[in-house]
Amino acid sequence: MSWDVTHSLSPPVNVTIREVKANSAVVSWDIPEGDPVIGFAITQQKKDVRMLRFIQEVNTTTRSCALWDLEEETDYIVHVQSISMSGTSPLSEPLRFRTPKEAETQASKSEDEVTMEEVGQTTQLRAGELIIIVVVLIMWAGVIALFCRQYDIIKDNEPNNNKDKAKNSSECSTPEHPTGGLLRSKFPKNNNNNNRMPSVNIIEV
Repeated sequence: MSWDVTHSLSPPVNVTIREVKANSAVVSWDIPEGDPVIGFAITQQKKDVRMLRFIQEVNTTTRSCALWDLEEETDYIVHVQSISMSGTSPLSEPLRFRTPKEAETQASKSEDEVTMEEVGQTTQLRAGELIIIVVVLIMWAGVIALFCRQYDIIKDNEPNNNKDKAKNSSECSTPEHPTGGLLRSKFPKNNNNNNRMPSVNIIEV
């Protein structure tokens, strides 16, 4: 299917290339506001080579397209056109890019994988460190709470200990008999002389 070029339709703008690999790349673009675009057409050409590859798609609103079967370490030129019901727009400004070596692509991929792995390991280490810090804080809080509880118990027992000491001191100040009674005089007091026992004298004959 052929399309006539219509100058009433503006060419795509902001044509860029991304995800460039040894054998593939992605071209993207923007459409000027108000253009009745129903599709796109892309011409792909090797530098200094007359052969072209033509890619066309209609009934789509996509603004990007994958380029495949590219050759490594090769320069390419890409043009993009918009398609409307009345025809195609003029060509966009040429976009030039170069594909890298396959080895460079693999090296770049490996570096990205290593970087993501390092990020994951760092995240895991930080999470582990945070858990350890929380556990230590909880342990310290428990030790402090236990110390405060023991201190309160000792403080509450101090008045009782003082009372026991005072009681023991007062009891020790009064002499006691070994049997538990108070020490008393061995000789009874005689208040009246009449209560004296009579003395008896025995004489042998």
